[in-house]
Amino acid sequence: MEKTLITTGKTIDLAIEAALSQLGLERDDVSVQVLAQAKSGFLGFGAAPAKVQVTYEAPDPVPEAPKVALSSASRSKPKAAAPVKKPEPKVEVKPEPKAEAPKAKEESPKQEAPKAPKAPKQEKAPRQPKAPKEVKAPAAPKTYAVAEAGSTEEKIEQFLKGLLEHMGSNAVPHAWKESEDTYKVDLVGDDLGYLIGRRGDTLDAIQHLCNYSVKRGVEGHIRINVDAEAYREKREDSLRRYARKKAQQVLKARRRTTLEPMNAYERHVIHATLQEMDNITTHSTGTEPNRRVVIEYVR
Repeated sequence: MEKTLITTGKTIDLAIEAALSQLGLERDDVSVQVLAQAKSGFLGFGAAPAKVQVTYEAPDPVPEAPKVALSSASRSKPKAAAPVKKPEPKVEVKPEPKAEAPKAKEESPKQEAPKAPKAPKQEKAPRQPKAPKEVKAPAAPKTYAVAEAGSTEEKIEQFLKGLLEHMGSNAVPHAWKESEDTYKVDLVGDDLGYLIGRRGDTLDAIQHLCNYSVKRGVEGHIRINVDAEAYREKREDSLRRYARKKAQQVLKARRRTTLEPMNAYERHVIHATLQEMDNITTHSTGTEPNRRVVIEYVR
């Protein structure tokens, strides 16, 4: 059974976090609809918080067992009182003297048969030691080829090195050509979380700047994908599970649902995941950066 909860906050994200903390759910377990954007007002007047409506799945209530009503006959007829017995007079009976029973002759003690000797206990065979479990060797670190001088890979690495130094990061970029017009980049180092950002926002910004800068000095159209700690692969798996879960809810309720705002790449993953699902169609609505995917039921 679907239920909704309306919460407010200074920003849309804070309003969503307030709803998730009240429900004890994860972000992927709910769908969010923005009811009102936050307003800062002027000198403190006219300010208004952001308001969101969160839809989530709640377990159906278990029906109570019906109470058995008493029949009209059992309610109307009083129970008959039990007859009161009169106490009978007690008659004293004197006990008769008991006759002593003749003593039985002493029986001769029975001779017990000798017990058979117990068989000696057999010693248990010693347990064989268990074979030690195989310890998996740690995966070998990924190796990268050195970029050739003057190549597009070298231009990508040089730009990213300068950008990361300005951001105060010691991460090292490694670029390679994946296909004819696509290049991939791995950022390798420690503490890469702040380079990824919330839901990959910072990583998307680094990728956008790299594409904009390198494309100007390269002939033809190329695309550069920047990743760190295999974040994009993990994010794609999470989006596919989220899309299938929401599609099952749409099939059950037979009404459409609108997902949270996503960038073009994430919307593409949702569309591709559900394009071959029966009785389901998807389309995008809204304008950037609040463009969303709509999952709709069709017969």
